[in-house]
Amino acid sequence: MKYAENILETIGNTPLVKMNALVKDVDALVLAKYETFNPGNSVKDRMALKMIEDAEADGRLKPGGTIIEGTSGNTGMGLALAAIVKGYKLVCVMADKQSKEKIDILRAVGAEVVVCPTAVEPDDPRSYYSVSRRLAEETPNAWYVNQYDNPSNAKAHYESTGPEIWEQTEGKVTHFIVGVGTGGTISGVGKYLKEKNPNVKVWGVDTYGSVFKKYHETGIFDENEIYSYITEGIGEDILPKNVDFSIIDGFTKVTDKDAAVYTQRLAKEEGMFLGNSAGAAIKGVLQLKEHFKKDDVVVVLFHDHGSRYVGKMFNDDWMRERGFLEEEISTAADLIKDHQDKPLVTVKTGELVSHAIERMRKFKISQIPVVDTEGIVGSVDETALFSKFMENKDIADVYISEIMQAPFPVVKKNTSIDAISKLITKDNQAVLVDLDNGEHHIITKYDIIKAIG
Repeated sequence: MKYAENILETIGNTPLVKMNALVKDVDALVLAKYETFNPGNSVKDRMALKMIEDAEADGRLKPGGTIIEGTSGNTGMGLALAAIVKGYKLVCVMADKQSKEKIDILRAVGAEVVVCPTAVEPDDPRSYYSVSRRLAEETPNAWYVNQYDNPSNAKAHYESTGPEIWEQTEGKVTHFIVGVGTGGTISGVGKYLKEKNPNVKVWGVDTYGSVFKKYHETGIFDENEIYSYITEGIGEDILPKNVDFSIIDGFTKVTDKDAAVYTQRLAKEEGMFLGNSAGAAIKGVLQLKEHFKKDDVVVVLFHDHGSRYVGKMFNDDWMRERGFLEEEISTAADLIKDHQDKPLVTVKTGELVSHAIERMRKFKISQIPVVDTEGIVGSVDETALFSKFMENKDIADVYISEIMQAPFPVVKKNTSIDAISKLITKDNQAVLVDLDNGEHHIITKYDIIKAIG
């Protein structure tokens, strides 16, 4: 009989799968190292187990201990499986940008999850790096994993992922491409492949808001490049020790939008239900296609499973809100799709300016149509309000009818974006859409910018 002694013995030996539809214009064989076949549905199972086994071997992790780690979710899952089998407690510290599914899954396998803000500096006491270290110091019999600097991370991929790729391609692999976060995968696999064949090219996929690409090219850690981004699992605002830049031949950066769009395309065009970093990885391959020749064998590694992103990249409302959904937007009706279910915010001629200001603040809007019993008779714009305030500090107690401007232009639902754009000027900041049922919706400069973004 053939069976595994426990779930940990099923880690590794994941398949290589030929890419087809998305790479039809790439002049090379593109193979996906499909890591969702690991029991925790991600590549991180490999290094999670290796880090625990090495910590057990040298006494850092003792029987009955508590494992503590900052994670984007996948390392946490790998640690959770090992913790269950080996009898440890697990505390995972996560940034609040991670999907709800990742948090729920970790809790489902018994981990305690602590959520921290994303938009803080790495050394801020609230960051998930800082909170992880503090909890490890405060918790008795605890071990802080620190996947970013833990050498067992890269070692796991040197010992397993790299050899598998070499054997599966019969040594014909010419390029290895993967998203870079902690750096363990690219450094471990890259080191092994280059030892086998120094001509193998190793490329990292980075995201905008991360420091890797510029640091690799210039040696400069540019804090001006650091800002919040949506893509999960890749990019960093620190330089983990596991990123061996000497092994990496180059980086390509992928936008949040492209990563999200290609995550959907992998599912719909290749039948590959994968995570956000896979979308970034395959877009990275396409951006690098001029580096490949006909007989090249390009291996791209896909980290994790799409089930962790059902509420994000696989949710059209979420995609639409961020301008990521690739929809044909050409008319007024298209521009108001994402807010046509919300009533038009208006102010009456007999109300005070203070009421308009309150409504602007509450609904986070800059323009409001003015109505009376006859219908729409004027408009209020925050720029004009500010100018009038500079002239009269008591303007909040003035009637709207005394300060309102001309009504916004009204267009039909089938009016083109080009025609609408021409109506929005320095003196006119919005357009109203007539819905043919007595109702109107507003289109602002922001709606047009979002549509063409």
